[in-house]
Amino acid sequence: MAQSIARPIHLGVAWLYVIGLFVQVFLAGMGVFSGATAFATHRDFGYLLTLLPAVLLVTALVGRYGRWHAIAAAVMFGQFILQSVLVLQRDSVPAIAALHPVNGFLILLIAVWVARDAWRAWQTSPAPAHAEPIATESPAE
Repeated sequence: MAQSIARPIHLGVAWLYVIGLFVQVFLAGMGVFSGATAFATHRDFGYLLTLLPAVLLVTALVGRYGRWHAIAAAVMFGQFILQSVLVLQRDSVPAIAALHPVNGFLILLIAVWVARDAWRAWQTSPAPAHAEPIATESPAE
């Protein structure tokens, strides 16, 4: 029962995460071209997005998507924490801070991979065990 609930949630959150990451890239661009105050939105939205890999981790485990999905979710969560650490290096070690967009790209790459794989699993999953086949013909008398 829990698996049948977790699987569609996992799929939906995976694609929501991908969309959110594209929005995050847009907000970073707004920060670059619109002024430094726009970076606050990029930062705050990034903190909000940190919740989604945690949800993906739980739904991957409950939905039995496999070890790869759980590890990928945990890695993306760790990468989000790394994003903040990289930004903090801006003044002391700018070359390290410059890895912030590279890490962001890797997060997006893994997120697309997870979402695509979740979609494929959803497409190939068998019908739930409690589903009754629909009779197309009436029984012969």
